[in-house]
Amino acid sequence: MLATVVWRREPSSGRPGAKALVLPDGTVRGWLGGACAEPTVVRESLHALETGAPKLLFLGSADGELPGDVVSVPMACASEGALEVYLEPVLPKPAVVVIGRSPAVDTLASLAGELGWRPTVVDDDGPGADHPAGIRVHASLELGALGVDGNTAIVVATQGHYDEEALQAALDTDAAYVGLVASRKRTESVFALLRDRGVTAAALARVRAPAGLDLGSLANEEIAVAVLAELVSLRASGVFRPTVLRTAAPVEAVDPVCGMTVEVGSTHHRYAYEGTTYYFCAAGCRQRFEQDPSRYPVR
Repeated sequence: MLATVVWRREPSSGRPGAKALVLPDGTVRGWLGGACAEPTVVRESLHALETGAPKLLFLGSADGELPGDVVSVPMACASEGALEVYLEPVLPKPAVVVIGRSPAVDTLASLAGELGWRPTVVDDDGPGADHPAGIRVHASLELGALGVDGNTAIVVATQGHYDEEALQAALDTDAAYVGLVASRKRTESVFALLRDRGVTAAALARVRAPAGLDLGSLANEEIAVAVLAELVSLRASGVFRPTVLRTAAPVEAVDPVCGMTVEVGSTHHRYAYEGTTYYFCAAGCRQRFEQDPSRYPVR
């Protein structure tokens, strides 16, 4: 997650243009602001990573009404400053695994690379040097080593050589997209053989065949363009979902004074009262609580 300060109200310690990376485990690389701002930015960043959607945060007390698309998080810091922070998820582009050896395979892998996607050619019939330079080549239908997940498309373009074996290997993964480059007649033959092998109807329903947009009779290289166009369309509709690796969700508590959510494990401000430990966003909130705990109901 890339977090950028886009506005400040003095005396906030954050400065416009200040940037930080928030990693999926909550680690922060960079500087955005002080003790009140950072925990809130981390928490909202982790939520945004899960949804994949950017958001604009307003941290502090607003002077007026904020636009509806702004996430407002009140803070009770002693400085009384305020920040606006733009959160922009930085997620990996989809991976494209193309199985086979043909002009369609090489064209699709090359075009996917031009888009910044992560192409791999699976070809156990020949050396990697037979494929375009810079394209990763995997010489086995053992696809587990490729890290296939919900952000991966697998395209089987073996053109009759080992369609059934390649398609079965693809269906054994968690790929978001499995496509078969074949005619409708050839697809029916492949499906019939796989059903005889015990592949379920539900598994076969995952397969898009013929793969790609229906553009009529196409040359081999044009088939690759039709397949990539379909993948781009599916990505825009949210089919591909990057896996965000996170540690266990942090234990949180609510500051009884200001109402902010506080991460229990990282705050330095805590106070035990009548057998219960309370957690605070800053020293000022803790001090007010210590002076008269009865004023603050448990939230």
